[in-house]
Amino acid sequence: MQWRKLNGQRIELPLIEAVEQTIIRETEAGYKLKVCIGTDSQVVGNEVLFATVIVFLREKRGGFMFISNDRTERKMSLRERMITEVGRSVEVAYSLCTLLDLYDVALEVHADINTDPAFESNTALKEAMGYILSMGFVFKAKPDAFASSSCADKVL
Repeated sequence: MQWRKLNGQRIELPLIEAVEQTIIRETEAGYKLKVCIGTDSQVVGNEVLFATVIVFLREKRGGFMFISNDRTERKMSLRERMITEVGRSVEVAYSLCTLLDLYDVALEVHADINTDPAFESNTALKEAMGYILSMGFVFKAKPDAFASSSCADKVL
């Protein structure tokens, strides 16, 4: 995965190093951090576009994010797409969890899945929640899943 900042600047370092440098810089500046990871997707023609974000929240001081975009030409059902989004988020969370634990940074994994059964994405809720929780991560779904439903959605 290739990562960038919101301003388009590419992150050249391996992700784990970039995140560690960010944690050190923000902690030294006096901020308490929380990291929220989420993915959103959109079907455009024959392609599925994905955006995965790592949102760094500064307690009571805003935040910023790292972004990775990807695309596939594989046709997917809505349920498969929702689970693929969760899988991408869990993959990133898993790669960072040891580092975040080392620096005592809280981690949440956000799923762009509606908790209201009236919405079609709800069909993947139990599966996604089980996947995220079984990996030991804090799970958030809509309307609390801002990393996926707001942040990732804006950078698709």
